[in-house]
Amino acid sequence: MTEPNGVLLVIGSGLKLYREYLVRSIHRRARSAGLDLVLLNNLKPTWQKKYFDEIVLTNVFDAEVMTAAAREVAARRPIAGLMCWDEPVVLAAGELAVELGVPGLGPDGAVGCRDKYRTRSVLAAAGLHQPGFATVGTADEAMAAAEKIGYPVVVKPRAMGASIGVVLAADAAEVEAAFEVAAGASRAEHAPYGGTAIVEGYAVGPEISVDAAVHKGEYLPMFLARKQSGAEPYFEETGHVVDAADPLLRDRELMDALARAHQLLGVEDGITHTEVRLTDQGPLIIEINGRLGGDLIPFLGLTATGIDPGEVLFDVATGRRPELVPTRESVVGIRFGCPPRDCVIRSVTVPSDTPGLVTASKMVEPGASLRLPPGGYLARHSFVVCEGDDVEACNERLDQAAALVEVDADPLGPPQTGASFVMPAGLLDVDA
Repeated sequence: MTEPNGVLLVIGSGLKLYREYLVRSIHRRARSAGLDLVLLNNLKPTWQKKYFDEIVLTNVFDAEVMTAAAREVAARRPIAGLMCWDEPVVLAAGELAVELGVPGLGPDGAVGCRDKYRTRSVLAAAGLHQPGFATVGTADEAMAAAEKIGYPVVVKPRAMGASIGVVLAADAAEVEAAFEVAAGASRAEHAPYGGTAIVEGYAVGPEISVDAAVHKGEYLPMFLARKQSGAEPYFEETGHVVDAADPLLRDRELMDALARAHQLLGVEDGITHTEVRLTDQGPLIIEINGRLGGDLIPFLGLTATGIDPGEVLFDVATGRRPELVPTRESVVGIRFGCPPRDCVIRSVTVPSDTPGLVTASKMVEPGASLRLPPGGYLARHSFVVCEGDDVEACNERLDQAAALVEVDADPLGPPQTGASFVMPAGLLDVDA
């Protein structure tokens, strides 16, 4: 039985557009369990106020500062559980869970999910299908590794998410340029792997992701998304489709590989987002992230299956085995609106009534600068979410809805030579 007036500690809320639906479910479950919600957050609260009993403003991206703030809360309130879905904070949050004695990824699991080189090393050593790979710290090392692995190769940051800094390279010159992009992205993140990159063989095949719960080491898949990506050489994610009845959820080879990978990496408790390429040689795990998926994939899963990822996250964070019982069987997808070139946004208008539309939203305020890779990432001005009876119908409705998005923008000049990549400013995080 949960101790009365215990605390569920949440590290970073994320943006309203991407995470409020999760916080709403967690708040509901916390109330029924008699727990207070305490948020450690780096942003001044707006929409978060109605869900959290206490909000501590602190730099969650500084592990020492964040941990000190969490210890202060723990000194005056019993901690019943801890959760975090912000990629740069996963490692520190995992270590904090161990210190507080609450369910979490575990010390090995947190590092295994955060460090892509460790993921590759552990899975390859156990005989799971993996590409050739190497970690590099200079462009010369990257070119030497690519020659040994064989072209084409992918160059990416050692620890990052959302396909930021990931580049396909077909020769030495492209590898040299790709290393600068990947290392630059790595330096911009709050991680111990700044300036390093991974070179790995390019795996051919469609890409999927699987969000799953892990309870005391038991792997429990929730839903599977089929990924859509932008044009090479970059891998920016432009959309996802979740089919509640996707046959891959019953594919034993895939599910066994996922379960074994989590066991090998020492993942104990939590929710993970695993990206997989479906190759001619079988499923190839690209990476395992120690958090829920981004891009509203959990929302797609909730809408398609009825499985509430916020409730599942609450269960695993507080030591309960979640019951993953689908109550719906539908197909739901998301399509992100991206500009054809770098621009400054004047206005964005999204449709409110089109067949199968679940929701649609602009993602930036007027005046936001959007830069495409490699000058910037996540250059999205809007999204539409649609539902259909099957995958084909869902994609047709996404096409129709996306065509109704109206964007007024001015061209933006090229970034300064040698400038670091930028994330879009002006992302919506308001109560509107």
